[in-house]
Amino acid sequence: MTDDASTAPLSAAALAIAEAALTSVAEEMGEALCRTAYSPNIKERRDYSCGVFDAAGSMVAQAAHIPVHLGAMPEAVRAIAVLAPFLPGDVYALNDPFLGGTHLPDITTVAPVFAVNELIGFVATRAHHADIGGMAPGSMPIARELLQEGLVIPPIRLVRGGVLEESAFALIVRNSRAPEERRGDLRAQLAATALGAHRLEAVCTRFGIEGLRARFAGLLDSGERVVRALIAGLPDGRYAFEDRLEVGADGLAIRLAVEVQGEALHFDFTGTDAESLDTSLNAVAAVTRSACYYVVRCLAGDDAPDNEGCYRAVRFTLPERSVVAAGPPRAVSAGNVETSQRVTDVVLGALAQAVPERIPAASQGTMNNVTIGGTDRARGRPYAYYETIAGGAGGGPHRAGRSAVHTHMTNTRNTPIEALTLAYPFAVERYELREGSSGAGLHPGGDGLIRDYRFHDDATVTVVSERRALAPWGLAGGGPGQPGRNTLLRATGEVIDLGARASVEVHIGDRLRIETPGGGGWGESPAAG
Repeated sequence: MTDDASTAPLSAAALAIAEAALTSVAEEMGEALCRTAYSPNIKERRDYSCGVFDAAGSMVAQAAHIPVHLGAMPEAVRAIAVLAPFLPGDVYALNDPFLGGTHLPDITTVAPVFAVNELIGFVATRAHHADIGGMAPGSMPIARELLQEGLVIPPIRLVRGGVLEESAFALIVRNSRAPEERRGDLRAQLAATALGAHRLEAVCTRFGIEGLRARFAGLLDSGERVVRALIAGLPDGRYAFEDRLEVGADGLAIRLAVEVQGEALHFDFTGTDAESLDTSLNAVAAVTRSACYYVVRCLAGDDAPDNEGCYRAVRFTLPERSVVAAGPPRAVSAGNVETSQRVTDVVLGALAQAVPERIPAASQGTMNNVTIGGTDRARGRPYAYYETIAGGAGGGPHRAGRSAVHTHMTNTRNTPIEALTLAYPFAVERYELREGSSGAGLHPGGDGLIRDYRFHDDATVTVVSERRALAPWGLAGGGPGQPGRNTLLRATGEVIDLGARASVEVHIGDRLRIETPGGGGWGESPAAG
């Protein structure tokens, strides 16, 4: 039985039922992707995201996956419009950061969904692939331009009417240092996308085409109402904040003024430094917007549905060719993982002036990216590995920050050390809390981690991080967290400080030590008794 009474207002119960049904589609897609993927980065760390979209490309539901993925995914869905008309059974793919992507390792698959030959929406997955080519294993190199970072995939049709485009698929796989792993991960994405399309068709059968469209519109309108009410509760004003990325002697400044006026919110990044010609810390505009959306969504709490309607009241001023709105041919791989974290810090710092009772101190402010690649001689195959490492969360007005957690724009798990030993020619021999790294305060920040890798074969290692010099800041009198540190301990006894970013050749017996930052503290510490 279907419900096509689209002209009748939908009750709160009807919207809640629709939201649960659509969210379950995204969640089931994610579980399918996780269970069928090959790489530890996807099946163990769960570095992927899934969403459901209406026929215009607006996100109407998502699973609780990766914030930096999800806020930017609608642009990927809308980017495939150039390939219309769509056919049932089609799947499209892209990773181009300037055409709907975020950075090259994140490959997005998008499938149009039909009912009675009528387009009703889209489903999409985005997964971080451990290698997509480029000048260093892991495709997160110390790069100056996009082409150094890997294979660039504009919007392409990967499956036509249910039949795989073998040549396009082979081209992607062939450009990875670990082609069989790429083959497995891509097929997992295609399987998850097909499952999502099938499940959305079933939801449409339940509600009817017009009933589903009414629910899409109702959910988006509901998100808008909740966020407009949130903004209306903020004090009107202009709240400015600045933070920096660790580039050169002076750093790269990210300057923001958050303007609150009635039910509207404006993020104005005027004055932010120009895009960098020498680093990959440039963020595309979609990543910057995603970080801002994340903070808005956090403030809205559990009352807001997880959809794009939440952001209709949000406007942006993003200076072209700045570090928060870079253009081609700039390198952007670290902009997705590192600059997104700094944008989050800047937004929180600005809003702390408006609602100090709701904003925590800075968390670790980095994803501590590590890529390792080479030839596994014992197993007779090339490999490429990628992971991010947890750190300290900032203390807040109501509680201390947590230790050893992934914060803000990342929402992945850690890679179990047992999984690494089974798959790669290196091992983690030390993994512990970095005690004393948290910022002091009434509510102290959380501690970071220490993670040591010992290499059983020669390899290329790249570390991309931040907060190695500029500490995570405290709030309301709280102290800063301790900056992180990256160290290479050669088997010969040589000790090398790698700074925030480096690419090095390692040898048998060498160790890489990553010490992640602690979170800032909130409030002045109680007086000693």
